[in-house]
Parts: sequence; C-alpha cells; structure tokens
Amino acid sequence: MHEEERSMYELEYPAPVVKDNSGEGKGPTMIVAMHGYADAGQAVESSADHLKAALENRQLASFNSDELIDYRSRRPAVTIDNDRALEVEPMDLGLKVLRDNSGKSFLLLSGPEPDMRWEAFTTAVVKLVEKFDIEDTIMLYAAPMPVPHTRPTVVTAHGTASRLTDSMVKMDSTMMVPGAAALYIEKALADKGRTVAGYTAHVPHYLAASPYPQATLELLDSVAKTAQLNIPLGSIEADISRVEGQLDEQVNGSEEIEGVVQQLEQQYDAFMERYREEHPQAIMPGEEAVPSAEEISEEFEAFLASLDEDDSEEIIHTDIDDREDSADDDDDRDLGDDI
Repeated sequence: MHEEERSMYELEYPAPVVKDNSGEGKGPTMIVAMHGYADAGQAVESSADHLKAALENRQLASFNSDELIDYRSRRPAVTIDNDRALEVEPMDLGLKVLRDNSGKSFLLLSGPEPDMRWEAFTTAVVKLVEKFDIEDTIMLYAAPMPVPHTRPTVVTAHGTASRLTDSMVKMDSTMMVPGAAALYIEKALADKGRTVAGYTAHVPHYLAASPYPQATLELLDSVAKTAQLNIPLGSIEADISRVEGQLDEQVNGSEEIEGVVQQLEQQYDAFMERYREEHPQAIMPGEEAVPSAEEISEEFEAFLASLDEDDSEEIIHTDIDDREDSADDDDDRDLGDDI
C-alpha cells in the first residue's frame, strides 16, 4: 500500500472474509450510502443504519476522518455529564462486510460524505473495488421532488449495466446536478469499465427535512431485488405506518395542505401515465414484476425436482390407472355401439 493510501484508510487485520461460498462465481456487490448531500428524508443514512443493525457485519476498512472531514461544518455532538466530557459522536466513514439472511456477502461503504480530498478519496475507493473484486457498485441517493406522499415512492435509476436499471423508472433526459463524492466514484468506476448504478428515491419536498421511512424501504427493496439480497425490512414497514398516521392527521386538518397534495397527485399521475405510454414494459412504482415464461418454467422444474421419488411414482401410477380406466370405458362404449 502506498503512503497516500495508508494515510487515507486502514485495512482491518485479520481481514474478514469478503466472498462467500455461494458458488456464484462472481464478486460481491458494494452499496455506497454516504449521508450529507442528496439525503432527503434521511433515507440514505437510514438505509445504512438499517443494514448494519439488521445484518451480521464486520469492519473491512476505516477511512481517516481527519483527512476527509471538516469538523467545523458538521460539528460532532459531545456528551457532557456534570463536569466531564464523556463521549464524542464518532464520524465513522468505513467499509464493512455484511451477510444477508441467506448468508450471501456484500459490502457497505457508509458514513459522512467527505468534505475534502474527493479525488484522493475516489482513487482509494476504486482501488478497494479492484482489490476485493467488486462485481457491482450501487450508489444510494434521495432527492427532494415535487411528489405527493399519497402515491408510491419513485426510485429512478441510472447506470452502466441494463440489468441493474431495466426494471426501474429512468429519467430520460440530460441533467446537470451539484457534485457529490459518490458521483465522483460513479464516474471513476465507469471510466475503469466497472459496473456501477445509482438509485435515487424521490422524497416529497415538504418532507425532505424529516425522516421519511418510505424512501428508505424503496431504496433497500430496489437493492435487494437487483442484487438478489435477502434483507429484512419488517421494522421499516412499522415506521412507515407510524409516519403515515402522523401525515394524515396534519393533512386532514388543513385545507391548504390538502390542496397542495391534490395538485401534486395530478402532476404525479400525469407523469406516470406518459411514462407508461413511452415504456409499456416498465414496472411502475407499486407494481410487482410479472415472471417471464422462462422463470415460470424454472420454478415448475424446481417444484418437480422437490417431489419425493415415492410421490412421483404415485403420480405416475395414478395417471396410468386413470388411462386404463378411461380405456375400459371406451371399450364398454364401443361394445354397446356394436350391440
């Protein structure tokens, strides 16, 4: 490791096992969920927190906060008890190895977005991607948008591989947005020919400053589907019910808010209708993917393979008996016709 990299991050020793024994023959997925910029509704930070709380994980690399964080711009909280400073809020920016509920491993880069040295940070992350043979990298974002909370949350996707974006809504336009460290990493990985995608949850702009668990759920659900990860999401659904109840109380008590929400609903519905016309095969927010004929065939073959041999023989014998009975009935009918 070069001196520049050594000052940027430190690898854990002994290092945790990165690849699992799933036999898939490819490297793990890395999820990048750095909070700060592009984290409306705290959806990105909450996504990382949920993954670390819900799944087995071990530290793989720790970045040097003194090299990357401007403490004056995001002063960490300090706990003071009587006359002593007891605890300082950690500013942990690091890479962890996690295992989903099926034992499949993946990586999570999370923590505060660096304030400084984006180029050096990007170079370090790209080298880690190469070192651990990361197959796919998925960036998580959340943006305040003119959408209502009464409609399914939209997650738009962009990326270098269609298999990571085809089943999602895409923004078919050219945009210029403020830069972010995650976007620097995206470009650098794409320039290296690596597979990378970005998922952006659309958070109602009037809720951007408050926790919005629906966006967290949709981001993680999108990752789980495309990366084929088994991620527990039940606790987030409970948070959604609580927040929805609070929102209903506020909206129902104000005609002005109701009017704004209704206008946003009309805009949302019109956009989705146009998108459906232009992309008839797209899976819209709130819809489930319809399995293909090949997937149905594979499921049926798996079902047949799961049957016990005795059950299979019983089915075969029953089928033979039925055909013999049918043949006897036909013979009886033929004999009756002859008479």
